[in-house]
Amino acid sequence: MILGRIIGKVTTTDFSFKIEKETKKFEYIQVYHTAYDYVLCQIVEIEKDKDGSIAKCKIIGYKDKDGKIKQIRIPFEPGTEILEAEDDFIKEVIQLDAGETGGFIGKLEGRDIDIHLDLKKLLTKHAAVLAKSGAGKSYTVGVLVEEILDKKIPLLIIDPHGEYSKMKEENTKESEGLAKFGLKPKGYDINEFGDEKINPNVKPLKLTKDISHSELIHLLPTKLSSTQLGVLYSALKNIDKLNFNQLLLELEQDESAAKWNIINVIEYLNNLEIFSDSPTQYSELIKSGSCSIINLKGMSPDIQEIIVYKLCKDLFELRKKNEIPPFFLILEECHNFCPERSFGETKSSKILRTIASEGRKFGLGLCAISQRPARVDKSILSQCTTQIILKVTNPNDLKAISNSVEGITAESEKEIQNLAIGSAIIAGIVDIPLFVNIRTRKSAHGGEAVNILEERKDVIDEIKEFENQEMLPVIKPGTSIKDIKLMAEQEVTIKTVLIPAVLASCDEKGQEFNVLIEMIEGSVVVNKDNFICKKLPELNELNNEEVNVLRKVFSNKVVTSEEIPASLKEKNYLVKEGDKYLLSDQYIFSKLSNSANFDNPEFLSIEYNEKLEANISSDQVKEKLSSFTKVKSVKDCFIVKYEVV
Repeated sequence: MILGRIIGKVTTTDFSFKIEKETKKFEYIQVYHTAYDYVLCQIVEIEKDKDGSIAKCKIIGYKDKDGKIKQIRIPFEPGTEILEAEDDFIKEVIQLDAGETGGFIGKLEGRDIDIHLDLKKLLTKHAAVLAKSGAGKSYTVGVLVEEILDKKIPLLIIDPHGEYSKMKEENTKESEGLAKFGLKPKGYDINEFGDEKINPNVKPLKLTKDISHSELIHLLPTKLSSTQLGVLYSALKNIDKLNFNQLLLELEQDESAAKWNIINVIEYLNNLEIFSDSPTQYSELIKSGSCSIINLKGMSPDIQEIIVYKLCKDLFELRKKNEIPPFFLILEECHNFCPERSFGETKSSKILRTIASEGRKFGLGLCAISQRPARVDKSILSQCTTQIILKVTNPNDLKAISNSVEGITAESEKEIQNLAIGSAIIAGIVDIPLFVNIRTRKSAHGGEAVNILEERKDVIDEIKEFENQEMLPVIKPGTSIKDIKLMAEQEVTIKTVLIPAVLASCDEKGQEFNVLIEMIEGSVVVNKDNFICKKLPELNELNNEEVNVLRKVFSNKVVTSEEIPASLKEKNYLVKEGDKYLLSDQYIFSKLSNSANFDNPEFLSIEYNEKLEANISSDQVKEKLSSFTKVKSVKDCFIVKYEVV
């Protein structure tokens, strides 16, 4: 169909034509050239005035004898007819079929032409998915994951928000959309690892204690002075294999005053409970045709950084030695793990930059995903040959994209701001960015935003109900009532109990931390999810003989039954295991900072079945704590406890 004829100034890169038949922006057109036969072009803008409409076009090129796209060197003749491009001609010129290694990602905007990403190219050249929050970023990555899994490529997903676990389920909500693409619902076999205390359905993720001295120093939360480094190295030289408890004992024997800050940070690492003598096997994470998800939901940013650093470093080293198969690494929220240097440096920044620059040589592909492209390390973005760009509106993010993506024109940059949900610009498949309608997912999507308007009650009734409710400062467990019911093998009834507590702000040799104390018995809450508590020993009631015995046991020294005073045995501070006496794990004998709590009470109007009364006052709690640490302040609150009845 003839759309119009060329008018005005013509160059070897662009031209304009007067529109005679209705067309639209970014439509593909073909124009006959006496020297090159038909040439593929694209409308990049349309202008309209009282005299009619003018389309401005960019010349894509023609296919030469070698099958490559080439630019014309002789301009078109003014008056040349403009034809709507045929689907077969578009496919012939820009080669959208990647063959056996192709992954079906969607259809070309406005055309019934399938778009396939070359997954072999992704594995060796890296990719980026960039979009503002809510633009369909995670949904699009889910489509990419499905295609990778269908090709049996090993896959590892770093998932800070727990969005990808739903891929185990079939997408039954969008069966009509799938039918349009000739697809059927499908669930995938996925192994999920994380903190089982936060997410009960995951396998426990434990890191190896086999770390070098330089790795240990890199993982420390604070930088050490040269004096402190000397103290630490002096302690480490006496240890063959890293053992935090042994290291702490070595440090305590040092006479330097610089040891205390080091002891604090080593205790911090030890208390994270992510290092183990029985770590998760890397061969279990990376298996042929398998997908592993590292679910970091609910973990603090510091712990997430440590996990990403250690996993990526070890897996990269194993890949270089060819001890694990080639695999694809998908990194969600990558601006948090490898930020642009002006925004700071994280523990994982350096290893991720190394993977981006060298990973392709060893069969380790990287997919960087971010809602803030301007905050992502530029050296990582520049290594991503394939870029999938969804709607972005922030000027700084747009500038970062245009600087890192080849072929993004001023017109394309404007269009990125106006992309509809489900549409993307994909650069790197061919020489020009393509506008693509992303296909429907076969598996369920877990990244939907919470609908706060869902099942809303009548506003007047809600206000009346609110007036009768009590706003309380509460600390809630990570597991919800819904989670408990899902985990139960049969239908259960859940009772909500409010337990009075105080959150005490403490200072221990300059280290500030909070501890959570329940006010029924005055015990320290060390795990709010399972409501595990430990008692504080009555230090003021101990004599010198009893204290000396406890110190010996704490230092792993052997004490006999005859050495233990009868009065100490009655207090139940010691337990006997075989021929050895140990400190009871029902009490806290180490530093109180080891049982620090990182929650802040929220003021909520919460429904409950029972609210317990406090047996002790906050002043009594403060007095008891003062035997262990300096108490700066105490804050009243309630701990929410769910009980199965």
